[in-house]
Amino acid sequence: MKRLDRFNSIEEKLNALAYRIEVRGGLNLLDLNLHSEVFFLHFLNMLFDWKLRDLNAEQTNTPAIDLADDVNKIVVQVSATATKRKVESALVKADPAYGGYTFKFIAISKNASGLRNTTYRNPNGLRFSPQEDILDIPSLLAIIRGLETDRQEEIHSFLQKELRDEPDPRKTESNLAAIIDLLSKEDWNSESGAFETRSFNPEEKITYNRLYLARPLIEDYKIHCHRIAAIYTEFDKQGANKSLSVLNGVRTIYLGLEKGLTPDRRFFSVVDALLRKIRASANYKPVPDEELELCVQILVVDAFIRCKIFENPSGDRHACA
Repeated sequence: MKRLDRFNSIEEKLNALAYRIEVRGGLNLLDLNLHSEVFFLHFLNMLFDWKLRDLNAEQTNTPAIDLADDVNKIVVQVSATATKRKVESALVKADPAYGGYTFKFIAISKNASGLRNTTYRNPNGLRFSPQEDILDIPSLLAIIRGLETDRQEEIHSFLQKELRDEPDPRKTESNLAAIIDLLSKEDWNSESGAFETRSFNPEEKITYNRLYLARPLIEDYKIHCHRIAAIYTEFDKQGANKSLSVLNGVRTIYLGLEKGLTPDRRFFSVVDALLRKIRASANYKPVPDEELELCVQILVVDAFIRCKIFENPSGDRHACA
């Protein structure tokens, strides 16, 4: 189930970040804590549709408060420490000018459930309900789990971009070759045929097809297209036209999608369908899920760049229907 796979990926990335923050904090390596403030600014804005800004960028080490949203009247402290003293200290030291704002405490590395049934001194008139306003990774994940599909996909894409480990090029190339070989042997129930590719600017094609959530993925992975070209060329030298077979397969999936999907849903549905096809294959030799998903996303981006899926901005629908 794609929802479960997507949530598992989100959960893994957020918990891995929390673990690294805690371990590095124990070694007095605090650079990740500082970068996490900016990460959580964008993450919370996306998750809750807030308008937070970084107060520390405006004034170094602002007391008690790290982020503020003057539109929704919210102030936030992002902390790797989750104790009553830490929460209460923020409430006591907060600038009285924020009186009437809602105070949110975000514990980014520790479970803060024990803090929600505690009472706190709050002398500066901040609106604060510990049950609702103390958040940690488990409570954020509970919110994400209930999001509708497109919103959850947006969070997933953001985390993939922000928290992605750089893949080992040699392993990626090896995995790509194996997956291309596997896909070329599959029965796609479709006649192969030549494709005519028109020249275009990839950025223009992204905009033309209104791909907003898929844009970061395409921009990041288009640099790998030369790897796929080299693999296709090597296979084709051996007399097996695997490039045509695989690209036909991706196009078959694309053309078989149900009507009415948004462009972004169409893009990610191609990725999902290709993943299912690979996992169901009798020839599939399992690789870690993240490595498999990376390779499939690269293959779909390559098909996009080669104009086998989505429309060419030249308007030639026959070439890139």
